[in-house]
Amino acid sequence: MNRLLPLGITALAILALAMLFLLIGPALQIAPIQPPEELQPYSKAELRGRAHYVGLGCVYCHSQQPRESSQAPDQARGWGRASTPADYVYDQPHQLGTMRTGPDLFNIGQRQPSRAWQLTHLYAPRAVQPDSIMPAFPFLFETKDSADADDVVVDVPEAFRPNGEVVVARQAALDLVDYLLSLDHSYPAAHEELRDNGYRRDRDTP
Repeated sequence: MNRLLPLGITALAILALAMLFLLIGPALQIAPIQPPEELQPYSKAELRGRAHYVGLGCVYCHSQQPRESSQAPDQARGWGRASTPADYVYDQPHQLGTMRTGPDLFNIGQRQPSRAWQLTHLYAPRAVQPDSIMPAFPFLFETKDSADADDVVVDVPEAFRPNGEVVVARQAALDLVDYLLSLDHSYPAAHEELRDNGYRRDRDTP
């Protein structure tokens, strides 16, 4: 019985230290991060599209984390500047990804800002990129003999249209494209702004 009390105190102390270093400490570091002024919260449509992005498992083939030029030629590939923690303030869960079977999408909204291109690419990737290995997502669309007045018709080459019918985007496809187009992080990185502001302060200091 006399040994149980010290053992219990030791166990609680170890648990407290683990919580301090693994939970409380990182939370205190993350909490002060503020989103850049140029980064806006997702709209309702973009959030729905993001949910489709997560559900379709896009993270298994696409990353959203360009790296520094000293680590990888991501900027030379046209994927934009290296990402920073502030870029992900509104992302829950984060979609950083670990595989690059396809290109990084951190700035796909800037690289491919065409809504029409994005819809065609989702329906038939090889219609716009013949060497693409991306799977098609025809279930995000429907085919009709003719489109209704409020339909969003997808520009698909005849060779990729079943029986030459009209391809129409479902709401899920429209929302997913809204999310992809929102991925534009071409504003300056947070650490670049801090560095520039610090430089100005140092320069202006007598």
